[in-house]
Amino acid sequence: MARELAFVLINPYTIAKSRTGGIIARYMARTDLNFVAARMFGPRQELVEQYAAQVRAVADATGSETSRLIAEYVLHSYAPNPSTGRRRRVMLLLFEGEDAVRKIWEVTGSATLKLGSGQTVRDTYGDYIVDEQNRVRYFEPAVLVAPTLERAASALRLWAKYAATDGGVMGAAVDVDQGQEVQKTLVLLKPDNFRFRSARPGNIIDLLSSSGLRIVAVKKLAMTVAQAEEFYAPVRAVLAEKFKGFGLTRAAGALSREFGFPVPEDALGSVCDSLGLLFAQAQFEEIVKFMTGCKPSECSPAEKETHGTEACLALVYDGVDAVRKIRTLLGPTDPSKASPGSVRREFGSDIMVNAAHASDSPANAEREMRIIRVEEDTIAPWVEKFYGA
Repeated sequence: MARELAFVLINPYTIAKSRTGGIIARYMARTDLNFVAARMFGPRQELVEQYAAQVRAVADATGSETSRLIAEYVLHSYAPNPSTGRRRRVMLLLFEGEDAVRKIWEVTGSATLKLGSGQTVRDTYGDYIVDEQNRVRYFEPAVLVAPTLERAASALRLWAKYAATDGGVMGAAVDVDQGQEVQKTLVLLKPDNFRFRSARPGNIIDLLSSSGLRIVAVKKLAMTVAQAEEFYAPVRAVLAEKFKGFGLTRAAGALSREFGFPVPEDALGSVCDSLGLLFAQAQFEEIVKFMTGCKPSECSPAEKETHGTEACLALVYDGVDAVRKIRTLLGPTDPSKASPGSVRREFGSDIMVNAAHASDSPANAEREMRIIRVEEDTIAPWVEKFYGA
């Protein structure tokens, strides 16, 4: 069976209600598809009208009342705020694999909630309320997807056309705080969350939603070695300093045992400075390998610039005191020292394999977002690969 590219559009209301993590968890855990790309959009009126027209054309051709409802929903719920002109956040996810469109459609469920059991995404997160005369009083489909390959291709070609102009970091969206006290911070879900398909990435996002912050950007990526080296460059000095805390005593003890006479710690100052640098470099190499699949010392300059073999998911959170709030929810670097309910206690294994990274300052957040090019459009290349421009 041919491989396909399917999409999920997470609606503005769903994102505003911080249901994003739960929805991502459903698709990752209940399909065997590859989650390959993600991007936050703030669709302009032109894009909204064109997408609604696509859906309305289906309603006109088939007489589908559901398609008519969705077309009206897009015009009302996806469009910029009519009073302020500020745009609404829409998250586009791409999934690749055999029979992808049908699999995404089945996990999503009917927009009219025919099952009503929580079995599908819309059963859990959507609403479809009618009165005694069967007239629709309230309609919230939670996500929008395509039921056929043809409609998936048409919708994705349209959204890809606007991915560069209407996607990226949506810090000015209608429901995002503004002001001098607002911060942006980066969260990077590490490769240990993507070693096999599971709900873990979505569950972590769901846990982070208790911060009350807004997700304003998202990007699925595989770090290059060059990016990881730059991203984690400040860690070298930290690791070298950390070595001084235990290296001097351990080195003095080891040398004393080896030579059979006491070796005082104060005789090893310069030696431990050198050992600290070697320790930092060895640990740094392991960190880069964990994040990319390759040690820097084993890569040629050209190989350092190619995408690694390990997957990550970058999310930018926006709000007052964002850096502290996110780092509190993550917990200490060592999961064994983290509080119950924190991300690292729930999902981490050790100091390196600890589920997620978070920026330690707004300045570092900006530096890290630049390194991984969080605004880069990864949607259009996937769409062109499968469905043409």
